[in-house]
Amino acid sequence: MRIDLTTEPGDPERPNEDYVSVALPASGHGGALVLLDGVTPPPGDVGCVHGVPWFTARLGGAMLELSGSRWDMTLTDCLTAAIGRTAEAHSSTCDLSHVRTPQATVVAARWNGSIVEHLVLSDSVLLIEGTDGAVTPVLDERLGELPEGVLALRDAVRAMRRGSAERAAAGAEYGRAVEALRNAAGVEGAFFTAAADPDVARRAVTGTSNRADVRAIAALTDGAARWVEVFGEGNWTECVALLHKEGTRALVRRVRAAEASDPACTTFPRGKGRDDAAAVLVEL
Repeated sequence: MRIDLTTEPGDPERPNEDYVSVALPASGHGGALVLLDGVTPPPGDVGCVHGVPWFTARLGGAMLELSGSRWDMTLTDCLTAAIGRTAEAHSSTCDLSHVRTPQATVVAARWNGSIVEHLVLSDSVLLIEGTDGAVTPVLDERLGELPEGVLALRDAVRAMRRGSAERAAAGAEYGRAVEALRNAAGVEGAFFTAAADPDVARRAVTGTSNRADVRAIAALTDGAARWVEVFGEGNWTECVALLHKEGTRALVRRVRAAEASDPACTTFPRGKGRDDAAAVLVEL
C-alpha cells in the first residue's frame, strides 16, 4: 500500500481551511481516508468564535477516528456522530443556527479485505480506480445544479472587473442567494454541507465497491480538482494517472501554474484566483 497526500493554502497569509488524513489500523488490515474543504464565509459575523480551520480539524479528526475504528457504523452513521460531536464542542459558545456557522464538504472512504465504502457530501471529489484501469468519479453535483437565476447572478459577477464596487455588491447578492440554498431541506435547488445538523449526513452520496475490484482511490478538494473542472488540463482518468506517476504535489503545482497564468480569472472564471488545495492518493 502506498499513500501520498499534499495540502497547501491558496493564500500563504491565511490559514488553510482544507483537511486531509489517512489512518491505518494497527492490525495492518484496511484503513480510512477523510478529506474536508472548509467553506470560506464572507467578511462579517459568522456566529462562531472559533473559525473554519478549527471546525475542519475537529470534524475531520472525529470522522477519521470513527470511520477508522467503528466498522459497526456506516460512514453515514460516522458522519452523523462526528457532526454531533463537533457541534457539541462549541454549542455553548457559538450560534450554530447562524447561516454562516462553520461548515465543510466531506469525502470519506474506508476499506478492508472485502469492500471499499465511500461517502461524498458537496463538491469535493472521490475517484475510484478499478483493477481494469477505469476511473469512476463519485460526485455530489447539487452545487453545480443551482437554479438558473442564481447561476445568472454568478456569471454576472464573474463578468465584472475585480476590485470594483459593482462586483463587490453583485458578489454579496450572489452570496446571499447561495446561502439561502445551503442546507435548505425542502427547497428546490438546495445543496448540503456538513455544519451543525447531524441529519445532513443522510444527504451524502454513498456506496460500496468490491475490494478485489479496486486498485486505488483518490480524493481532491475543489481547489485541487480545478486541474480537471476549471482548467481542463485533463480528465479524471488522466488525473489519476498523473497522481500515480508524479504524485499529489505535482498536481497541486500544476494547478498553481494554471492559476498564475490567469490571475484576473478572465480566461477561466472562478470565485477565487487561488484556492486551498488538498489531494490524497491511496494505492491499495
